[in-house]
Amino acid sequence: MNKFFKSTVCAVAAVAMMAACFAGCSKKDDTAADTSSSEQKEVLIMATNATFPPYEYYDGEDIVGIDAEIGKAIADKLGMDFKIEDMEFNSIISYVNSGDNVMGMAGMTVSEDRKLQVDFSSSYANGVQVVIVKKDSDIKTVDDLAGKKIGVQLSTTGDIYATDDFGAEMVTQYNKATDCVLGLKNGDVDAVIIDNAPAQTFVAENDTLKLLETEYANEDYAICVKKGNTQLLDKINGALSELTADGTVKKIIDKYIPAK
Repeated sequence: MNKFFKSTVCAVAAVAMMAACFAGCSKKDDTAADTSSSEQKEVLIMATNATFPPYEYYDGEDIVGIDAEIGKAIADKLGMDFKIEDMEFNSIISYVNSGDNVMGMAGMTVSEDRKLQVDFSSSYANGVQVVIVKKDSDIKTVDDLAGKKIGVQLSTTGDIYATDDFGAEMVTQYNKATDCVLGLKNGDVDAVIIDNAPAQTFVAENDTLKLLETEYANEDYAICVKKGNTQLLDKINGALSELTADGTVKKIIDKYIPAK
């Protein structure tokens, strides 16, 4: 091997080694980039009871409604993935207190008792408690409820108010709003106290039922989080403020409850 050929071979070998080195470094960097891009987002979980149209209800296998859409919009604002967990209404507060990225949205009213257990966001919607009766009922006003059997959904404000006003012995608690209405149709109770929005839906679907003209109570809905979880609460309030300001919240509510 002459001197020139030997030098040429060495040079080629050196270039090959450098190329391999750069290729290896590049591959390592690409892997790091891929790992970074594949990092999973935090998940915001919404605990709810999906038997409360139009706030949350099933459309096929999907849970939809006002709360479902506002909850998703909040998660998007916070750069988080979104998941809904359906459960009995009475289980929501304990479930919320079991996790740091969990919020309760189920047409839930702020009450003094609940404020001792969880923290609440600012209000995002207004709810009116109304009374459903049969069309041939002798109950004409809220005052006529005295001495009547009243159906309510367990642990809702309708349950709390009715128990305070008429006595626990006159109140029948159901796990689902739909079960309250079924109890009324079957004659197990004389009236049902429930939020106006789902009440409108139930009455529209049952031609033997009607709403009393006078409302039973007026209240605000809010989102609950684990007691003391100010970090999540501040994020939710910030997102809600932006979504209210840009009209998103109103647009979602109007989609399900068109202005008359």
